[in-house]
Amino acid sequence: MRRLHTDPETVERDLVKLVLTLVELVRQLMERQALRRADGGDLTPEQTEDLGLALMRLDEAMTRLKDHFDLADDDLNLDLGPLGPLLPPT
Repeated sequence: MRRLHTDPETVERDLVKLVLTLVELVRQLMERQALRRADGGDLTPEQTEDLGLALMRLDEAMTRLKDHFDLADDDLNLDLGPLGPLLPPT
């Protein structure tokens, strides 16, 4: 039976990388939907302001976490082989 040997620091960083990748994917989807709704007039000015503030705070939190774990934006874009990168260009 083969055993997988891992470095605890690498495992933690890889897990954070995966979680941040998923959060970034959801953030980009939310941002696109918010823009469509705002452009379509579906949001009140207050809702637009609240949504913009929430997205800014999420972006700031993501930046802090990426800095803490020494991750770049490119680190969060998983290569899906023939399908290409997971995240669209920003």
